[in-house]
Amino acid sequence: MALTLVIGNKNYSSWSMRPWVALKACNIAFEEVAIPLYTGDADKQRILKFTQSGKVPVLVDGDVTIWDSLAIIEYAAERFSEARLWPEDRASRAHARSVSAEMHSGFAALREECGMNLHRPVGAKALSAEARADISRIQQSWSECRERYGKLGPYLFGAFSGADAMYAPVVHRFRTYAVDVTSDVRDYMDAMMALPAFQEWTRAGLAETRVIEKFEVA
Repeated sequence: MALTLVIGNKNYSSWSMRPWVALKACNIAFEEVAIPLYTGDADKQRILKFTQSGKVPVLVDGDVTIWDSLAIIEYAAERFSEARLWPEDRASRAHARSVSAEMHSGFAALREECGMNLHRPVGAKALSAEARADISRIQQSWSECRERYGKLGPYLFGAFSGADAMYAPVVHRFRTYAVDVTSDVRDYMDAMMALPAFQEWTRAGLAETRVIEKFEVA
């Protein structure tokens, strides 16, 4: 039985992007169900048919339902161990999970002030000290990963991993809001933007025409 991944709008839904890119980049087959966000009760009820959390993304695998981006990636890593969504080395795997969990639970100011919106014209905006601190920490984390694992490949831990999927929307945010980045961070962003799964999501997001006003951050 094929997996089913329920997602929101590709233009806006950063949380949906994470497991979608993880599965797609690892050639894990799934059926995609896209439900537009903030369109009224009918679409909300559609989401509730998959999960009582009322939120996307949701992964359905037979009688198993997972309703959180990082939990979906963890499940896929167990279910499809051959995909190697986490590094094989225990210490590297712990590092990858740590930076992924930090993304999952942190960087609230960056999320609030630089929402994912693929249609937004590229350009910088004034940011709070908190958002600038978030950006500095992310760059520090990425640079550390690249320094440690850069000889193994172009991604955070050499080969593509769940950590890259967790930070994929941040790559879009840094690009969209013209964030000033270091050369090693730019190289990593270029590698991510060249990833076929990343490009496929981006093309689909740019093809969407629905506008959600609450996400139209200046």
